[in-house]
Amino acid sequence: MLKGFKEFVMRGNVIDLAVAVVIGAAFGKIVSALVDNLINPLIAAIFGKTDISGVWNFKLNGAEFKIGAILQEALIFLFTAAAVYFFIVLPMNKLAERRKRGQEPEPEPLTADQELLTEIRDLLRAGSTDPRP
Repeated sequence: MLKGFKEFVMRGNVIDLAVAVVIGAAFGKIVSALVDNLINPLIAAIFGKTDISGVWNFKLNGAEFKIGAILQEALIFLFTAAAVYFFIVLPMNKLAERRKRGQEPEPEPLTADQELLTEIRDLLRAGSTDPRP
């Protein structure tokens, strides 16, 4: 039972997912800080408030409706989604498209040392009795 669990945990997908969650959480904090400390004060200043959570709030029969707080969370979501799209999804899609079309960057020309090593390798391979390529 422990062997199966170890194999599950050590699979690449689980480790990749764990790394993605940690990086995503840190990235979310950066975007939240940007929205909370830059965007929200700008919007609140337009409405003459100190914080965006105080914008468009009203009371009805003693119940308080905080439209500004909803707006604040919506802004955090929109900025996070935009950042993920422009910094992660779009570049990955372009890279996948280039790979699909076979447009890999041209390899750099070999240096004199690399040419010499390649020639030695080819000579050794030609004289070798080993069936490996």
